[in-house]
Amino acid sequence: MTNLPPPAEELRILDAELRQLDLRRAVLLRRRAWLVHTLRAAAAPQPAQGTGAAPGGPPAGPAAGAAARRPETTAPGVQNVLLVLGGVLLTIAAIAFTLVSWGHLGIAGRSLVLGALTVGALGAPVTLLRRGLRATAEAVSGLATALTVLDAYALHEVAFTGADGVGYTAAASAVLAALWAAYGVRLGLFHPLPLAVATAHLPLLLWAIAVGAGPLPLTAVLLATAAGGSAVALRAVSAPVRVVAVVGALGTGAVGVLSAGWLCWSASDPGSAARAAALLVVAAAVALMTGRFVPNREVAVAAAAAAGLCLVAGSAGVLRVSVPGEWTVPGCQLFAILLLAAERTSLPLPLRQGLVRAAAAVQGLAVLWAVPLVAGSVLGPAVQAVTPWSGAPRTVRDAVFAGVPAPAHASTVPLVLAVVAAALVVTGRRTPRRPAVMVVALVLGWAAVLVLPVALQLPYTAGLVTQAAVVVAALGLAVRSDRADGGPSPLALTALLLAILTSVDLALLSLASESATIGVLVTLTVLFGAAGRRPRHAPFTVPAALAHATALACALGASAGLRPPHTALLVLVVPAVAALIASRSSGSRATVPVEVAGAAAGLLALALAVPDPPMLALVLSLNGVVAAATALRPERRAVGWAAAVLLPAAAWVRLAAWEVGTPEAYTLPVTGPALVVGYLRRRRDTAVSSWTAYGPGLAATLVPSLLAAWDDQHWLRPLLLGVAALAVTLVGARLRLQAPLVLGAGVLALVAMHELAPYLTQVVGALPRWVPPALAGLVLLVLGATYEHRLRDARRLREALGRLR
Repeated sequence: MTNLPPPAEELRILDAELRQLDLRRAVLLRRRAWLVHTLRAAAAPQPAQGTGAAPGGPPAGPAAGAAARRPETTAPGVQNVLLVLGGVLLTIAAIAFTLVSWGHLGIAGRSLVLGALTVGALGAPVTLLRRGLRATAEAVSGLATALTVLDAYALHEVAFTGADGVGYTAAASAVLAALWAAYGVRLGLFHPLPLAVATAHLPLLLWAIAVGAGPLPLTAVLLATAAGGSAVALRAVSAPVRVVAVVGALGTGAVGVLSAGWLCWSASDPGSAARAAALLVVAAAVALMTGRFVPNREVAVAAAAAAGLCLVAGSAGVLRVSVPGEWTVPGCQLFAILLLAAERTSLPLPLRQGLVRAAAAVQGLAVLWAVPLVAGSVLGPAVQAVTPWSGAPRTVRDAVFAGVPAPAHASTVPLVLAVVAAALVVTGRRTPRRPAVMVVALVLGWAAVLVLPVALQLPYTAGLVTQAAVVVAALGLAVRSDRADGGPSPLALTALLLAILTSVDLALLSLASESATIGVLVTLTVLFGAAGRRPRHAPFTVPAALAHATALACALGASAGLRPPHTALLVLVVPAVAALIASRSSGSRATVPVEVAGAAAGLLALALAVPDPPMLALVLSLNGVVAAATALRPERRAVGWAAAVLLPAAAWVRLAAWEVGTPEAYTLPVTGPALVVGYLRRRRDTAVSSWTAYGPGLAATLVPSLLAAWDDQHWLRPLLLGVAALAVTLVGARLRLQAPLVLGAGVLALVAMHELAPYLTQVVGALPRWVPPALAGLVLLVLGATYEHRLRDARRLREALGRLR
């Protein structure tokens, strides 16, 4: 037996098939026109042999160029342009006639003219379709639809002048939409149906505005219009109709949902909020039905996600006016968790995925709501560094938000963060991205515990104990994660970083009280020092322990009443310990971080000692000793340069404190050790140049002394410098060393010139003015005459110097 569909359904199927046949016929007609044009162009007569074209070659001349030129457009394209332009012009003319020339005719004449034009435009496509002129029929039908709008306007101006404009427009749009839909379906035309669908979005909204409906009915009308547009979009066969229906449904639906959400969240009583929430439930139902039947998977997922958000927003709006404000966000979380139950239902997979995404989005918004309190809890204790030891506050919130208002409704923030963390732990076990999900859950759980004392306004001491417990728990989790995974894992690394961050926050929070500061810093130093015994954690925990030890040294100095320069001596214990730890863990991953932490403590000691020059000299010397001890390790020989800078700097600062102004007092202590080091190095390696071994040490004294002697008016310094330069020159010549020979000879020559300069000036002043030019000319002549000989001597001198070491 054959199951025949109902007549209405069968009629719809037949109309759809006929429209498809019409589309196919139009495509074939366009293809036929192109083929006819191509055959005619190929059958065109070729130019004669004598017209200038070569046999078998391309035609020449303007005529040949015109024949070879292809048309820039097709015949169907020209036809469509002409038809569209003609329809537009006729429509403009009809509008002008209706608006401008309407009053020059009587009632009968106006009705006759406009009615005749409308009837003729509506009936012409029937004849055109029978003759196969579909494009012309579409153009004329466009004119007909425009004339029907003008008819509606004219009818209002003549027969319904007293009718309300908005109400009449609503009725007219409904009638026109029905008329265009029937007209397009009956004749199988393309453009009347999209126009009918677009116009059908107006009647209900305009009618609600005409009757003075309030915000709630208007919102309901918008949602009803969106539901109708969704139904049309799901059942429409024509692509233009679907596009228009989808755009209209999205536009009216979005405005309706936003209006319902605003009404729900701005309601002042549960009844008003419940009525607005009912509209959101309707919107969610429309979205779910649309996602159920839409063929596109991504669209179905998006529709289900929108439905889930509407349900949560409606429920939370009712909850907002029913319970205290701090429970609104946890209520939203609860409703979002209920959406996760959709995974165990028989809904299609795209709808379930969309509802899950909506639940995830709500949880993300809840976390964003908690960010201000978390940020304040982390950054707020830094304010205590401005006024340390000003007295322990009553609660942790007073210490964190000192002088700044705390976020409102913050008492449930720990619950919100804990719920999201728990949800991630439960759902993350079944996902391929389990490590990343676990890391996020850990961060959220840490934030929940961190803000708990602030949210509950616990006493100050309880807050310190809670944060210390967080540090211990984070370090323990890092150790346990490494044991479970057999190596460093993202979870362990995150736990270590959170432990360090919490320790810094705890140290800053403890600055409100002197006893709390010392106790907390001692605890943190011991705790991180003990955690540093594990090699995998040492690159993080040992530098943290050294940093807390540095802060502890500063705190102990301040507690003992020491001035900052004297406190620097306590801080110097940290670089010494760091150097010892680095020497014992040489070659491990913790070596460099430990050395960096020690260097930072040494710089802090220098900064503290700057106001007191004698103490600064002592700190510089102790730093130099630590650097020299570090340089004893083979892989840290380069640190010896730092020791070579720090130790002379310490001596110079001490001499400056004693107000010593003689430059040799600053340079000789550098020259002596430098020459000894150079001598020892040349004994170990004979290939080392004398410039490398002795050049820096000799220059450190000879050059500053020469500069000082040049402006010295007494005879003692030049004499001593000359004797020293002569001794250096003789040693260089005796040992055949280039650096002492050149430096000593150069300094000796400059000292001699400085001593003879006054006498030379007197001699030059006593000679006639023509004597210096004559002597210069004579010298040039002599040099020119013996140029080659002098070059040979200079070459021999250079070779002799080159043979020196």
